This record gives sequence, structure tokens and C-alpha cells, in this order.
Amino acid sequence: MTHRIRRIVPRLPTALVALAGIALVLISGPTLAQRPVSPTVEIDRIVAVVNGDVIVWSELAARVRAVRAQLAQSGTAVPSDADLVRQVLERLIMDRLQLQLAETNGIRVDDETLNRAVASIAERNRLSLREFREVLERDGYDFGKFREEIRNELLIGQVRQRFVNNRVTVSQRDIDNFLAMVDKQGRSDTEYRLAHILVALPEAASPEAIAEARTKAERILADIDAGADFARTAVATSDGQQALQGGDLGWRRPTELPTFLGEVVPTLKPGEVSRLIRSPSGFHIVKLIDQRGSERHVVTRTRASHILIRPNEAVSAEEARIRLEQIRERVVNGEPFADLARAHSDDAGSAANGGELGWVSPGDLLPDFQKVMDALPPGQVSQPFQTQFGWHIVQVNERKDFDDTEQARRSAATQAIRDRKIEEELQNWLRQIRDEAFVEYRLEQ
Repeated sequence: MTHRIRRIVPRLPTALVALAGIALVLISGPTLAQRPVSPTVEIDRIVAVVNGDVIVWSELAARVRAVRAQLAQSGTAVPSDADLVRQVLERLIMDRLQLQLAETNGIRVDDETLNRAVASIAERNRLSLREFREVLERDGYDFGKFREEIRNELLIGQVRQRFVNNRVTVSQRDIDNFLAMVDKQGRSDTEYRLAHILVALPEAASPEAIAEARTKAERILADIDAGADFARTAVATSDGQQALQGGDLGWRRPTELPTFLGEVVPTLKPGEVSRLIRSPSGFHIVKLIDQRGSERHVVTRTRASHILIRPNEAVSAEEARIRLEQIRERVVNGEPFADLARAHSDDAGSAANGGELGWVSPGDLLPDFQKVMDALPPGQVSQPFQTQFGWHIVQVNERKDFDDTEQARRSAATQAIRDRKIEEELQNWLRQIRDEAFVEYRLEQ
């Protein structure tokens, strides 16, 4: 039972985080107050065919409006209409390919999951679900359509989880090598805020395709050197996954970057733009926006013991609480907590050790349990309290500050390696499904 009271905190799906941001724009950005394209103004038409499926003009126009509002909200300069439409259409094509994979592989998002996602987005915007719906509809955005867009984003997240994320593993050797490289570089405490532009190359690109991509990349770099805004240029020209975010990669440590970037970034000064960088995926331009250092990681840990009485058919919840009150009284009167835990606790795992939970860090335990434990000074025993597993009393044995830097380094290294592998694998996988797809453009027709 001991492990069951420990808290497992799931990571919020990336798609849901992105949708929360988009939703914030939708309810605050004046651009979206405009109504969707009316069929009385322009007859809807097909702008692309993707493996027999179609993308229509109204769909593209709605997404362009949303992206334009998002860019305005973030302060990113908006590129020309033609460049923005082209970039958004490419993203719609990639989304459609992934949704097709979801359908063919039986991947579904049920209504309960969808409802939780919608509620989470409303909460992030500090609105009730009813208020959130009213604001969207007041701004001319159909709530049912919004729900389906969320469902699609969650489906794409599940597809990527199955075909990319689940195939990525991080070994202890990976972590050791990562940290050895960090120590060798002597920059373990440095993080870089980066923006990135990619001119992509297909697999097994011909010399002509490589030359064409290089010419395009050189032209982009020349424009930036001449004063063009990097973020706006990224939105207009980059083939990277972060193009519509102005190429923003966020904060990265040197070893969180692919080798071809990790060798260049530390040589840049904040605000400086690299020269062309070649990799198997294409030509890259990276801008160092800012850099910062990190500090030692110190956590307060608690060594605690507990006794659990689990209600069942023979013991009611009230009887469990009363029994724990009686046990607590015996502890207060001098009986060893450990002896009483061995005799009475229904948590077999900790009872054998006198109720000991060992040293726990913030966030290790269930929130209800952690809250009670954190409020106790060392040597004190709590009043009976309830969690989803039953009724408890907890005793705090001691509390200390620990330098958790090394463990934090290994945890951060694990996540950094995994994120980097996922990013590289995702780029390759997206390029593969794009190369294998039939796509016909009809935008200019």
C-alpha cells in the first residue's frame, strides 16, 4: 500500500497546453471578433486534397484568423497574407495526415476526455464552462466546432504518443553520457533562449534540391542580416514545428540541443544570429535571444510514519476514525508509534517497518496526505484524516533541507534527452508521412 499513497502527477498533454493558449487568444484577441467567412460572401472551395480527403477554404481562413490573432497576442510581427496562408495550409495538411492515421489505427478521444479538456481550458482562462462558451459564441466562434478542434488536437497528441513518443527510450548510459558531456563543457548551469528557422530537405535529397534549399536559406539569412524581424521571417519561411510561434524554441541547455546546434549556440551572444548550419534535415538558422544560469536545487524532505485503517464491510468509516483517535491517544501517552503501526495499520508495506514512509519530497505523496504532514512539526502526531485509501494518522519524525542538485540534474537530464529524441524522431516521422502522402494543392485555382 505504501506506494499507493505516493502521488503520480501526469504531464499535461502538449496539445492541451497549446489549446489553452489559443483559447486565451480567442477570448481576448479583437481579431477573432470578426465572424467566420460567410458562404454568402464566397462559395467554399477545395484548397488541398490529402490522400483523398479535402481541406476547404473556410477551414483554412478560420485557422489563418486564429494564428494571426495568436501572433498579435504574442507580439510577433505577422508576415504577408500569402506567406501566412502557405504556412497554415502546410500545418493543416500535416494535421490531416495525422488524423487519418488516428482513424485507420482506431485511435479515439471519448466525450469524457474531451469534456475534461474543455473544462481545463475554461479554467485556465479563469472562466466557468458556461461563461467560456458564452464568450466564444459572442465572438462568433461556434462552440461545437471548437470542441471538435480540441478533439482533433488530442487525437494528434495520441497519434504522436503511439508512433513517436512510445518508441523513445532513455537509458542510464544515456544519462551518464549526457552529464559527462555537460561537465566537460563546463556550462552545466547555462540555459539559452533560442529562435530557429529551418529550410527542410527531403530524405535522399538530390544535389539540385540541396542547392535550391541552400539558396533559399542564404536568401533568408541575408534578409535577417539586413534587418528583417527574425520571428516574422520564421513564421513566413521556416519549415520547423515552431514556425507559427515565431520559431521560438524556449529555454534549452546546450546538451538538450542536437549536436549541430549545441556546437554553435554557446559561441553566440544574446541577440546574435548564426550562419547557416547544415544537418541531415536541412539548413538551419538560429538566434540566441537570451541566456541565464541556474542555482543549486535544495528541497525540504520529511521522514514520516503513518497508520492506515481502511474501511470495509466490517469496519465503517466512522469506526475507522474512532479507532485511530484511540491509537493516537496511546501514542500521546507514550506507546511507540512503530509498535502500534505494526499491530494495527492496514498498510502492509509500511506496517512491517513500523509505519515508516522514509524520506519524502514535496509532491511525492497524495495532496491531502502531504497537506496534513507538512503542517506538523517534528515529533507531532496528526489527528485522524481521510484520503481516498482510508483513514490515517501521521507522525513527523524529522525534517531536513537536502541538496537535491544531483538528483535534479539526473531528472532534468532524463527529460532533456527524452525531449530531444522525441523532437528528432518527430521531425523524421512527419517528413516520412508527408513524403508518403498524396497531396494536391488547389489554392491558386
